[in-house]
Amino acid sequence: MLELQNISLTVSDDIDENKEILKNVNLKIEDRFVAITGPNGGGKSTLAKVIAGIRKPSSGKILLDGVDITDMSITERAKLGVSFAFQQPVRFKGITVKDLIRLASGKNLTTAQACEYLSEVGLCARDYIEREVNGSLSGGELKRIEIAMIIARGTKLSIFDEPEAGIDLWSFQNLIQVFEKMYQDINGTILIISHQERILNIADKIVVMANGEVADMGAKSEILPELLKGSAGCRFYKGGC
Repeated sequence: MLELQNISLTVSDDIDENKEILKNVNLKIEDRFVAITGPNGGGKSTLAKVIAGIRKPSSGKILLDGVDITDMSITERAKLGVSFAFQQPVRFKGITVKDLIRLASGKNLTTAQACEYLSEVGLCARDYIEREVNGSLSGGELKRIEIAMIIARGTKLSIFDEPEAGIDLWSFQNLIQVFEKMYQDINGTILIISHQERILNIADKIVVMANGEVADMGAKSEILPELLKGSAGCRFYKGGC
């Protein structure tokens, strides 16, 4: 279980000396699939990065299965079972898809074993396994390869920051199928930052973030209908609050 206790983050920029990005966020995440949604600028992606260890909170505590990970590095959190997928996956010139999957798994996988992970995300393994992870791959291909890496890791908490960003409709439709299969197969928790109704519709629990705070949360059956109606002033499907 992931627990956030009074997580706040204050930063300084050219406009505000003390700008609050996150404000006393309290969350318990123990469902298998949790979606965090809300208007742009509400703090969703920042919260995901704080959980992964990319950003450090100004105050508060983060517990993973009862262990305080607040001051742990990204590497230390990864060793405990936390994975993070960026909005824009990183490209690695000179590194093959097979290399990345082997690194993710922590094992010297055979080509056939590495190919199994690619097949799970709907990619024809023989067409991708020896390819470099460079500009020749589309955004949708990169995101599915990144998911294959996370599946290979088999982590207890897999975080995806707006996986729909920057990909075409065909790739998005395939991505939904991948997440549906991942939901069925994975033993840990999937945490996705998203605006997309089709992704929210897979979730067990939905958390709504606005103005750096938790505006609402609950089971999908309770929260999604209200979001689609635009209640509580949060009409982010139509461009914001």
